[in-house]
Amino acid sequence: MDNLGANGRKRDGLPVDFGRTAQDYVNHRVGFPDSLFERLRDKRIGTPGQVVLDLGTGTGVMARGFARSGCQVTGLDISPLLIAESKKLDAQAGVKIEYILGPAESIPLPPSSIDVVSAGQCWHWFDRRAVLSEVLRLLRPGGVLMLAAFDWIPFGRNVVELTEELIERHNPAQPKPHIRLAMGAGLYPPFVRDLSEGGLCDIETWSYDHPVRYSHAGWRGRIRASQGVGASLPAPKVAAFDEELAQLLRTHFPTDPIDIPHRVWVVHGRKP
Repeated sequence: MDNLGANGRKRDGLPVDFGRTAQDYVNHRVGFPDSLFERLRDKRIGTPGQVVLDLGTGTGVMARGFARSGCQVTGLDISPLLIAESKKLDAQAGVKIEYILGPAESIPLPPSSIDVVSAGQCWHWFDRRAVLSEVLRLLRPGGVLMLAAFDWIPFGRNVVELTEELIERHNPAQPKPHIRLAMGAGLYPPFVRDLSEGGLCDIETWSYDHPVRYSHAGWRGRIRASQGVGASLPAPKVAAFDEELAQLLRTHFPTDPIDIPHRVWVVHGRKP
């Protein structure tokens, strides 16, 4: 994957920079639910005292979840703007997280120093083979690589499906990640293969549904903070998209707020 420097990457030739939409990202992207961290702790992942490295940390949602669980956490990201927002949110949450600015393909940490490496909603952005090599270098024997996704689920002409179609009309270069990677179900079999081919053992996958309630304004903000809109379109096109999405919501989904179906999906494996 081509690296665009500190603020962005390319996805299928499309320049993407989430730093451009940092405020919407902070205000409207709902993070992983607390129930995920409870379930992980039951599997001895993210327990108090463990050393955790969160790749592609963004605004630190996954990192803060582990920090609240009593872990010693470092977050890594290529966007200084998102890391800056992360630090503000950490202060509000009363947690301490260290941050590294840089790519996941080259991590300036010593070998065998990490108990858990996590990647929430970001594994698809990496040169996965290179990152997996780094992860295996960093993990202690018995350490865990944990990948997680928290996706909205399009089906039956629901608000998600119509929103995705609107994104495609405004940004034809935008690939449809749910269909291409997950067949619309929020499931990622290629990631399981990554762990298997990387030599990890005790691999498990699991998922559960967790709807998220959004106001109309909140859903518009969430979509502006997505790859195909605020992170890749120029400001005038983002504004035009946002107005059309607002009209779509008023016309087809007048109830405000609305429940958006989401699915949590996890795969994890241990270093032998």
